Amino acid sequence: MASGGSNAGLAYEEAYTDLHRPAMIIGGSFALAAVALSLFLVLQHLRSYTNPAEQKWIVAIVFMVPVYATESIISLGNPRFSLACDILRSCYEAFALYSFGSYLVACIGGETSVIRLLENESIKRLGKPLLEREEQEEEIHQKSFSNFFCRPWLIGKDLLTIEKFGLVQYMILKTFCALLALLLEVFDVYGDGEFKWYYGYPYITVVMNFSQMWALYCLVQFYDVTHERLRPIRPLAKFISFKAIVFATWWQGVGIALLCAYGVLPKEGKMRTALQDFLICIEMAIAAVAHIFVFSAEPYHFLPVSETRKERVNTETTKAAVKVEQNNEEKPAVLEKTETQVEAPGTSIKESVQDIVVEGGQRVVEDVVLTINQAIGPVEKGVTKIQETFHMKTDSDEEHVDSKLEVEEHVERHPPANKSHSKPHV
Repeated sequence: MASGGSNAGLAYEEAYTDLHRPAMIIGGSFALAAVALSLFLVLQHLRSYTNPAEQKWIVAIVFMVPVYATESIISLGNPRFSLACDILRSCYEAFALYSFGSYLVACIGGETSVIRLLENESIKRLGKPLLEREEQEEEIHQKSFSNFFCRPWLIGKDLLTIEKFGLVQYMILKTFCALLALLLEVFDVYGDGEFKWYYGYPYITVVMNFSQMWALYCLVQFYDVTHERLRPIRPLAKFISFKAIVFATWWQGVGIALLCAYGVLPKEGKMRTALQDFLICIEMAIAAVAHIFVFSAEPYHFLPVSETRKERVNTETTKAAVKVEQNNEEKPAVLEKTETQVEAPGTSIKESVQDIVVEGGQRVVEDVVLTINQAIGPVEKGVTKIQETFHMKTDSDEEHVDSKLEVEEHVERHPPANKSHSKPHV
């Protein structure tokens, strides 16, 4: 048996050695293409940085591809860095998901516009007289969390709060679990890909799976209510292209780990991680091509006419021949369409990067702090309620003891008269 296991191990090692070089060449080619295409798209956005509120998040989303591709090819080339690369990749994935949610909010016009839209949608769906609506709104506010699952359009501005909380909690948990995995690996108790109770990997996987599904569900519910307003940016194509990366890499990793656990694939660690990294390199090249179309910088090459000078205004007239029916006769006519486009001046890449790092970083910190406070708030209320209950019980016990002592003191001061039963004299 020992020699059989040893022979199998040697066979897998030989297979890994034989396949490693071709995998590096193929994977490296796809990774290089992915990085080149993504950086080209990022550069286009930085040079036409005309809408910072939206483009700062687009750059963060698009940059996910070169991050994934670079870390995967490094891990494929040197398996010793696989865990560190996987941790960094996971952290950026969480940030990219948060960036996508922020991008949708920016496309609607910012948080103020989103709140107004959600409140108007709630009022429109209720469609009741003012008094009845106020009573129902109060009831809905009390049951906002349950309505989030069944009727998200009813909870108004609370939907934005829940959506932000869902995205930021995933970003925080992902970072925390990544650092925890690194710590467990130092003590050799992480067991990457091992579904055994004495390893940390299965527990972290369950927690992260729930956290990710909750974040995605929050995003889907938000999209379900606001999709009409988001129609001009073709949100479904963007949603699918982005979620495909998140879902493909996550479930792909879990699937490979399960196949290894059940013996379908070799359990040898290098083979499992190498397969995951190789597939990610190919998938990132496909994602980079998709991003060029769905996150194109072309809409940002032009500005509204009110924001420009006349010399930058380009007018394009198109003509088309059509037939018009008049008095039961078809007569030829010419349909003329004039479009006015304003070419935006080039922007400084340095200023664009500065806005992304400073303004975007400040926004992230604010949302993280807000989410932590929202999470701590109910805990503090619960602790306060427990303390108040304990204090009330203590006071009640003290009052009971005091009243008992007063009764005893009263009995001692005023002892009851002894009733003497005299016998009759005979």
